[in-house]
Amino acid sequence: MTLEPYVKPFVKRQKNDRADAEAVAEAALRPTMRFVAVKSAETQGRAVAFRTHQCLVRQRTQLINALRGHLAKFGLVAPKGPASLKILENALEDQATDLPSPVREMGAIYLDQIARLTEVIERLADELEAASKTDVQLRRLCTIPGIGPVTAGAVSAFAPDLETFDSGRNFAASCRRHAFGVTLGLVPRQRSTGGKTRLGSVSKMGQTDIRRLLIVGASRQRRAFNTTSVIRWVVRKGGRSNRWLAALVARKPRMVAAVALANKMARMIWAVTTKQENYRMA
Repeated sequence: MTLEPYVKPFVKRQKNDRADAEAVAEAALRPTMRFVAVKSAETQGRAVAFRTHQCLVRQRTQLINALRGHLAKFGLVAPKGPASLKILENALEDQATDLPSPVREMGAIYLDQIARLTEVIERLADELEAASKTDVQLRRLCTIPGIGPVTAGAVSAFAPDLETFDSGRNFAASCRRHAFGVTLGLVPRQRSTGGKTRLGSVSKMGQTDIRRLLIVGASRQRRAFNTTSVIRWVVRKGGRSNRWLAALVARKPRMVAAVALANKMARMIWAVTTKQENYRMA
């Protein structure tokens, strides 16, 4: 086991190897100190594959936004997202467009780099989707509404052994009393004192990858629904498919509803994993 980064308060003065070792030993003796389980090489390999996919997606987004910004100076405006890339490509190929030749050349370089990144992203996503069909755990997670191959892969790569958690609430929240706790940050930040409970925004502590995918969803929405798409589906159907979520959306902003749904999905992940059962609609 390795300590979570809570050793700093136990460093008495200065920073050196002796002081750090003494602080680690002091922190390890604390009864409420939380620990992190050491992950296997296979699990770390899945984490590298997932982060590589996300890194390439960010690089592609950066290139698309840079191309949009350059062409916007010449009056060629396109919406955000890869789906609108075809508009910029057609504008660069149209000889009637009043663009200098260096702009067309640089635009071609951008499009070439974006195409290469898209090819690699598609291949990594295909491998992840194929793994979700053969791996029992990933296939079980994909049965939960709102969770696709990317989110299931992130849970498998970054979440610890879910059987070490006492309940789904502990997995979705802070797990302060658990030895192997990892926070998802899906609970409000507390500023309570004097017996008065004051809850603020989402804490945003802990595992950012799982939390982001549970709230925002996978980057390839055509293969995996996300929380926001589930909310749009509920609004379109008038709440017949999910009355709890429809009632929540009716009285709360959609992002608040998305976080609440993400918290509920985290509890579902714990339930289907620990019980070794597929998700069943109530």
